[in-house]
Amino acid sequence: MTQITPPRLRLRRPDDWHLHLRDGAMLDATAPYSAGFGRALVMPNLVPPVTTSAAAAAYRERILAALPKGAAMQPQMTLYLTEGTDPADVTAGHADGIVRAVKLYPAGATTNSASGVRDFDKVRPVLEAMAAAGVPLCVHGEVTDPAVDIFDREAVFLDRVLEPVRRATPGLRVVLEHVTTREGVDYVRSGGPDLAGTITVHHLAINRNAMLAGGIRPHYYCLPILKREVHREALIEAATGGETQFFLGTDSAPHPDHAKQSACGCAGCFTAPITMPLLAELFERADALPRLEGFASLHGAAFYGLPPAEDHITLVRRGEPLVPPGRIDAGEETVTVFDPGFPIHWHHEEA
Repeated sequence: MTQITPPRLRLRRPDDWHLHLRDGAMLDATAPYSAGFGRALVMPNLVPPVTTSAAAAAYRERILAALPKGAAMQPQMTLYLTEGTDPADVTAGHADGIVRAVKLYPAGATTNSASGVRDFDKVRPVLEAMAAAGVPLCVHGEVTDPAVDIFDREAVFLDRVLEPVRRATPGLRVVLEHVTTREGVDYVRSGGPDLAGTITVHHLAINRNAMLAGGIRPHYYCLPILKREVHREALIEAATGGETQFFLGTDSAPHPDHAKQSACGCAGCFTAPITMPLLAELFERADALPRLEGFASLHGAAFYGLPPAEDHITLVRRGEPLVPPGRIDAGEETVTVFDPGFPIHWHHEEA
């Protein structure tokens, strides 16, 4: 009997350019699931937030301690932009290799964002210093005006906030994180070499019907919120089309189950355990597997001025679907792993 060799996909080790690892027991539980990435841009919205280079360096040490021995992942640290951020600390931290980027959260936009920016005039000196030093600004692209519908907040942010900020700060390198709309895709496409966009696996995999149709499913609730199918299709086109301004940022965001399944549930999807197999499934559906390496391994590194990884991973397609953990333990808490609602036939091939 002839044995058929399963299809394999070999690509340079991928990077995750938007990752939440939390701290304490949650960090210890979740960090190993991202250990296979080459680099991961770690978000600073802890309590209290990571606002200085010294705090970023200390957090980096805690992350490294939580990773398994021999892990490939190199944490790339971000600072939380506040109206009191010191421009000199940002540029010095970047020059020292501690700070890779600065994160802008409009105040109240998402988890632990109460310390975010309300008055953009107060952060102009920081943004100007960042532009001069080549420090990228990573943006949570939503307005928080309660008069704006939650499904429109990304599109309104582009016109009301991001475009004026970019016009006022020539040369500022900006990443519009977790793009979720056709408007966002079009804006990134038209923005030139100083603008890029990350796309998550959960926004590629599902639309808002998964969260709302037939009952509310809190583990699909995230911010920016899931949108209509027309927007998901625009994201698939951007991610699988080989356009270098788009790259992977999972926004994998663990929350305890009790905080998700509550009267005021937290926003975030924990996708780290299935990121690359799910991406391979989605790229295969789009007949774009040869372009997965660019999206996951090359485009982001190039934008951040870093070389691609020299080592590789291999994904293999098998007949039996992947069976990821449904939940993981984090101290006394449990965290539910994202389930796209369809089988994933791609697996990591063990070395």
